[in-house]
Amino acid sequence: MSDTIIKKLKFDDKGLIAAVIQDVDNNEVLMLGYMNEEAVRRTLKGPYVTFWSRSRRKYWVKGETSGHTQEVKEIYFDCDQDALLIKVKQNIAACHEGYRTCFFRKIEGEDKPVKIVGQRLFDPEKKYNK
Repeated sequence: MSDTIIKKLKFDDKGLIAAVIQDVDNNEVLMLGYMNEEAVRRTLKGPYVTFWSRSRRKYWVKGETSGHTQEVKEIYFDCDQDALLIKVKQNIAACHEGYRTCFFRKIEGEDKPVKIVGQRLFDPEKKYNK
């Protein structure tokens, strides 16, 4: 993707675009993050995914603290040009809570408790010194 294509992407009123992160080998959805134009450029240069942190208001490379990197393999955008799909080679876990995917909680019904469907791969208290 060149700057010409980046300019065709539809960023929201805050200058952000959603990026769904998917495992290139098994198509598991790992996480959802947000990017501005510069984060998209940095991700295109690779080798790792770069996001814009809405809460910290700064760029962050997935895995810079944990070592659980996401190596960019393929990048797609949707028909409305307002969302990205980035296929990655995930190193260990994508979720800061210790799970491989951020989508480890399953809603089984309105009156049923939420079910944890993932296996925790690391202890976040130890990894992030919280």
